Amino acid sequence: MLTADMLRRSATRFPDKPAIVFLSPGQRRVLLYRELHALANQFAHALLGLGLPKGSKVAMLSRNLPEYGAVFFGTASTGLVLNNVSVLYAPDELAWVLQKSDTEVLVFDAQFAEKVAAVRAQCPRIRHYICIGAGSAALPAGLDDVQDFAQFIAGQPASAPDVRLDERDAFCMTYTGGTTGRPKGVLVDHRARCVTAHTVMVEENITPRDVVVIVTPLFHVAALNIMFQPAVLAGATSVFVTPWSPASFVEAVRTEGISAAFMVPTQANAIASLPELDAQALASWTKLSFAGAPMPDWVQSTLNQRLPQLRLTQIYGQSEMGVVAALPWYLLPQKLGSVGRQPYNVDVAVLRADGTPAQAGELGEVASRGDNVMLEYYNEPEQTAAFFKAGNGWGLTGDVGVMDADGCITLLDRAKDMLISGGENVYPKEIEDAIYALPA
Repeated sequence: MLTADMLRRSATRFPDKPAIVFLSPGQRRVLLYRELHALANQFAHALLGLGLPKGSKVAMLSRNLPEYGAVFFGTASTGLVLNNVSVLYAPDELAWVLQKSDTEVLVFDAQFAEKVAAVRAQCPRIRHYICIGAGSAALPAGLDDVQDFAQFIAGQPASAPDVRLDERDAFCMTYTGGTTGRPKGVLVDHRARCVTAHTVMVEENITPRDVVVIVTPLFHVAALNIMFQPAVLAGATSVFVTPWSPASFVEAVRTEGISAAFMVPTQANAIASLPELDAQALASWTKLSFAGAPMPDWVQSTLNQRLPQLRLTQIYGQSEMGVVAALPWYLLPQKLGSVGRQPYNVDVAVLRADGTPAQAGELGEVASRGDNVMLEYYNEPEQTAAFFKAGNGWGLTGDVGVMDADGCITLLDRAKDMLISGGENVYPKEIEDAIYALPA
């Protein structure tokens, strides 16, 4: 399956259904599935009109705007590679990533025009700058030749371009933050992202009836590939709440009938800690998935107590391999503290240092293999080799953990973060858990 097929098929099944509802202070914008499909196709044709060879890099620097969906699915039908860039980068970090990724086209949100202007001289390879919202914003000096997104796609066909692609073709790239050194570009193919979308749709039970809220940045795999892409695959409606706040989220649940959400633990903590949380007013919200960091047990317990209709699914994954494990609501509370077990369509193991599988309860490094795993760290052969050093197709997560007899994995910490105190191995998560347990 190709990534663009997801939108095409849902647009065929649900042409007049909202695909994206964009909520921002004083603004509500709706894109129907047929409109999002048309917009994505227009962007694809405009991109192809630039005459770039297959595999050329297109970078996206934007908040969660409706155009993000069009750029994502539009690029997917061209044979070009989309580089999802963090809006949090300082100018020197942004310049480094744009150069390292060999970016030739930069699509950016007008809100970040100053940052783009600051790095332009350092990125001579970029020949095309396309700005979302340029028509209503005064761009800084140095961006006089930038094209407005609306003008860039104006007059382009709304039908899909005739480009032959294979699901093994490189499709998108995300730069990982990592724990040491510069970020690395995780290059994946269409099949890897499709496998992840199917995994999430099954594990989180996303259906066409769902209204899914997007409250984490789309430049990260969690929002883009573990919420938005599965929602489009299922034909659900996605609500972009930009910017996120506990109050804006609660209001979106009330007004849009939100049924499913993905959050990082700090967001879930903020919701669980709200002084007033009206379970009846939030009755439509029945599914919460979370990932990105360990979720304190008390947050899960508090949410279950205050919102009894809410079913929690923990997702453990990485940019390099999508979803590695999932812990569904029905395994709580008996498996509280675990990150779950392998999904139906990937392989997961805990490996010893010699690459052999560890026994139940034995410490090792979590690994995964299958169609979910990345192609490479872009232009980083040594780091790519280290990632695959276990052999037999296994990619190493860098996480230390144990697997129980039921196949559920409990993480201890990052392999590189282990401390040695008095000759004993100590993991920062153990220290954090002890601090969380203090009454103060």
